[in-house]
Amino acid sequence: MRSPIKQDPHVAASKAVASKSGYDLKRVIIISIFGAITVVLGLIEAMIPLQSAIPGAKLGLGNIMILTCLYYLNARDALTLIALKTVLTALLLGTFSSFLFSLSGSLLSFIFMYGLLRIGRDRFSLIAISVVGGITHNIGQLGAATVVLGTSKIFYYLPFLMVTGVVTGIFVGFAARYLITRLSNLPQFEELIQS
Repeated sequence: MRSPIKQDPHVAASKAVASKSGYDLKRVIIISIFGAITVVLGLIEAMIPLQSAIPGAKLGLGNIMILTCLYYLNARDALTLIALKTVLTALLLGTFSSFLFSLSGSLLSFIFMYGLLRIGRDRFSLIAISVVGGITHNIGQLGAATVVLGTSKIFYYLPFLMVTGVVTGIFVGFAARYLITRLSNLPQFEELIQS
């Protein structure tokens, strides 16, 4: 009876490193693609006149990609995408105050959406997570506005922004759910769910 051939531990280690570097490269490519889509969605959103009807209200189209990134990748990757989205859209469209408001809202909504996903993907729908993200994004922006303007009276505007956060959160949640369903059929994304 032949004894099994032992594999060299160095060969096994180099295969593991190659596999990990391939996974890391895939993540970088996905973050880059998601970042580009997020910026394009931000540019499209800037052309929609929702802000003139309700000051401070936005559709949050870029959050479709943030929620999708949170679903497939880790917190660090989602924070990288948030940084890309915030910096690039501020450079293309905004001012320092819009950058500050966007960053504050994005970070607060990230904390809540990430927390809900960590508690359990099966407990909360993507739509519910998106609604929470929309509401907390608006709260974060109002918090930043309170610091910049030096008054808390701006929180009187919160009920209006909460309604828009719910409505846009539902829209973003449906869009993210549709996108995740479609991406899950691709082998590259199936691997990300399993890892």
